[in-house]
Order: sequence, then structure tokens, then C-alpha cells
Amino acid sequence: MRKIIATAFGLVLIAGLAATARADEVKAGDLVISQAWSRATPNGAKIGAGYLTIENKGTTADKLIGVTGDVSPKIELHEMSMSNGVMKMRPVDGGLSIDPGKTVKLAPNGYHLMIMDLKGPLKQGDKLPLTLQFEKAGKVAVTLDVQGVGAQGPGGGHDMMKMSPGMKM
Repeated sequence: MRKIIATAFGLVLIAGLAATARADEVKAGDLVISQAWSRATPNGAKIGAGYLTIENKGTTADKLIGVTGDVSPKIELHEMSMSNGVMKMRPVDGGLSIDPGKTVKLAPNGYHLMIMDLKGPLKQGDKLPLTLQFEKAGKVAVTLDVQGVGAQGPGGGHDMMKMSPGMKM
């Protein structure tokens, strides 16, 4: 009997975790936006960054053309790249296309949301509401989960897929 109860409890726990993971997804037309997060900023910092994943499950391209939020009067889409050993960052002019059947990931050292003139520091555990503006899907509300200062991704940067072979949990 204990084994049946333990198994049932385990299944309920797994189902609850799966539901939580899906709750973080935002669907807008053919687009699915997930893994929306940011990093905490030190007191006095005026710039922050936002990251997320956009998947286009449709048959036509869409384009991210703008971002707004109460946390800042100015949020831009930027790209970081290496050129001759020098890291460069620039605004993305004209928006970011999400082709049909493709996924675009905004992540550290690549495409990202540059949140300028912050009204206050971003603190770990905060929820940061933003509105993404797409050419076809229109306005889409998302919430960035603020992680720690050095986080590399949602959940504090622990990426199980990057574990070395032979490592154990």
C-alpha cells in the first residue's frame, strides 16, 4: 500500500512540475514565447538585459519590432558579436525575424533585450512584465523572471544538458 501511495504522490509531483513548466509559455498566434528571464542588477545600475526564446510554429514569418515595459522608458533589441577578437554590441534595426518552423533564442552573448535607464535595480526573485510587439502577432505580454547577478539562464543557470559525460547527480 505504501508503494502505491508513494508512486501516486510521485506522479502527482511530476504532473505538477510539468504544468509549471508549461505555464511559463506564452502563445500568441503561431508564436510560442518561453524561458523569459533577466539578471539582477547592482544598485545604481542603469542598464539591464532580458532574454527569451521565440518559436514560430506557423507557416509565415513574424517579426519582433518593439518592446515596452514600466521598468524603463527605453528597451531595444540588441545583438552581441565577435569581430577580430573584439566583442561588439549594436541595436538590431528593422526588427528580428522569426522564420516559420524556426526558433530564435535571445541569450547572453547574442540577441538580447537591452533595458536602458532602469527606474530601479532588478532584484533576484522579481517578476518583470514587458510587452513584446510583433508585426503579425501584435502585442504580447510576457514576464521575465529575475535571476541572480551571474545567472546563465532560467533557474539560476544550471543547465543539465551541458553536464560532462560521466558526471552524476
